[in-house]
Amino acid sequence: MVKEIIINSSTAQTRVAITEDGSLVDFFVDYPENRRMVGDIYLGKVARVLPGIRAAFIDIGMKHDAFLHFSDIGDRTQQLQEMIGEDSEDVEEEEENNGFVKTHTAKTAESKTNQTFIPKLRKGQEILIQITKEPVNNKGVRVTTSVSLPGRFCVLLPYDNKIGISKKIYDFKERKRLRFIARQIIPQNYGLIIRTVAQGQTEESLKDDLNLLMKTWEEIESSAKSEAPPSLIYQDLTTTVSVMRDLFNSDISKVFIDSKKLHRQIKNYVKIVQPAVADKIELFKSSQNIFDAFNIEEQINTLMGRKVPLPSGGYLIIEHTEAMVVIDVNSGRYARSKEQELNSLKTDLEASREIARQMRLRDVGGIIVVDFIDLEDDKNRKKVYDELKKEFRKDRAKVSILPMSEFGLIQITRQRIRQNIVQAMKEVCPVCLGTGMLTKGSHLVYDLENWIKKLRRHSKERNITIRCHPSTALKLREGKVKSLTKLQFKYFTRIRIEEDESVMPGSFRFFSNKTGREFSKDFD
Repeated sequence: MVKEIIINSSTAQTRVAITEDGSLVDFFVDYPENRRMVGDIYLGKVARVLPGIRAAFIDIGMKHDAFLHFSDIGDRTQQLQEMIGEDSEDVEEEEENNGFVKTHTAKTAESKTNQTFIPKLRKGQEILIQITKEPVNNKGVRVTTSVSLPGRFCVLLPYDNKIGISKKIYDFKERKRLRFIARQIIPQNYGLIIRTVAQGQTEESLKDDLNLLMKTWEEIESSAKSEAPPSLIYQDLTTTVSVMRDLFNSDISKVFIDSKKLHRQIKNYVKIVQPAVADKIELFKSSQNIFDAFNIEEQINTLMGRKVPLPSGGYLIIEHTEAMVVIDVNSGRYARSKEQELNSLKTDLEASREIARQMRLRDVGGIIVVDFIDLEDDKNRKKVYDELKKEFRKDRAKVSILPMSEFGLIQITRQRIRQNIVQAMKEVCPVCLGTGMLTKGSHLVYDLENWIKKLRRHSKERNITIRCHPSTALKLREGKVKSLTKLQFKYFTRIRIEEDESVMPGSFRFFSNKTGREFSKDFD
C-alpha cells in the first residue's frame, strides 16, 4: 500500500490530505483566522464553581469561559497550583483524598455509600489548564488540569510517575523494550507515554524527543510563574505541523508540498525530530494544482456532498442535524426476493466501510445513527456490526458502537474535538437557513393572496408594486392564466411586479404606487 501526505498551501488556508493507494483517508484544513486550539495551555482564573453540574468555568480571556468538568481535574492539580504559587490551604477543611474534598449526604441509604467529590476550587483562584476540545457553536472550549506535552515519540506528563505504552503497539517484546527505555530516561516526578510511532526507535531518538519536551516544559513553568491570568502560556503546533508530528511515520512513502516556504518549515522541523526520514519530503513543482494532480479535489467534493456513492450501486445519505448525524443506507436498485438478503448484506458491508471512512474524513463527533438496509438473518446483522467495529479501529478518535437494533439501526458515538469539516468549510445558506428547501409556488400565491385580503380590509390602496426576488416573480407568472392576473381580477387591485435580487426568495415587499410608501408590515 502506497501511503502519501499531500499538502496544498494558499493565502487563505492550508489543506492536508492523506491517501492510501490514491484514496483519500484523512483530511485536515488549517485556517489562519481560526487556528487549532487543542493542546494550548493557559493560565486562567476560576470564574464560577457549580457543584450541581460538577463543573467550573475558567476565565482564559476568550468570549466564552472555558468549561472544566470535575472529572477533568487530575491528581496533579495541587502540584501545578504550587508551581504557580497558588496556596490551596485556605479551602474548607474536611476529610481529604488525593486533592479532593469528600462530602457525604444522608438522604438515603444509597447516598451514604456513594461519595461525591468536589475539587478544591474557589472563585478567583489561578489555575493552569490545557484545551482538550475546540469551541462548538456557542459553547466555550473544554479544558483539563492534567497538562501533557506531546512530542514526536512520547508525551510528557509533568508531576506524574506513570509510564504508558500505546495500545496500538501489539508486539509484547517491543512493548517491554520501550517500557524499559522509558524507565531509564524519565526524570523523577515526571510521567511518560510512548506513542505508536516510537515503535522500532532507538533509546537515543526517544531521549532526544524527551529533552525537547523538557526544555518546552521549563519555558512553560517560567511563563506560568511570571504571567498574570488570563494569559496564553503555551501554543501548540498548527494543524499542518501537528499532522506531520502525529501521522508522519515509516508507513508514509512520500510527502508532497506545493509551497516553498511551508516545505522549508516542515523539512526543518522533521530534521530536528526525525532526520532519517527528511528526504521523503518533496517540493511539488508542477504548475498544475497539487490536489488536481493527485485526484484529491474530486474526492473532497464527494466528501462535502449529502449523497455518497457505494461500489455496487448503493449510496449513503448523510444529514448533519443540530443533535446528531443521521445516515441512511440505500440499495439504489431493486433485487429479486431470493437474492435480496445477500444483496442487502453486500450493500450494508460496503456502507460500513464507507461510513467509517466518511466519519474520519468529515471529523464528525457526537451521536451518529445509521439506518441500514433491513436484514432478516441475525448472523448477517452481526457481520455488519463486526465490520463497522473493524473499520473504526483505524480511527484515532474514541468510538463506541452499539449492536444493530430490531429496526436495523446502529448507534455510534465518536469523540468530538473540534468542528467537523463540513461545518468548518461551509456556512448556513441565507436563503433556506439550512433547511435545503424553498417555498412552493402555490404557497407563495397563498401568502400573497392573504396579504391582499388584509390590504382590502384595512386600506383604500388599489394600485401597488410588489418587489420580490426574480425566482419568486417567475413562480407568480407561471401557468396559462398567471396567478397574478387572477388576483388582480378577484380583488380589483392593480399589481405591478418589480424584480429585486436583494429581496430574499419567498419574501415580498409592498409599496404604494400613489405615494411610494412601503407598507409591507402595516397589516402584520
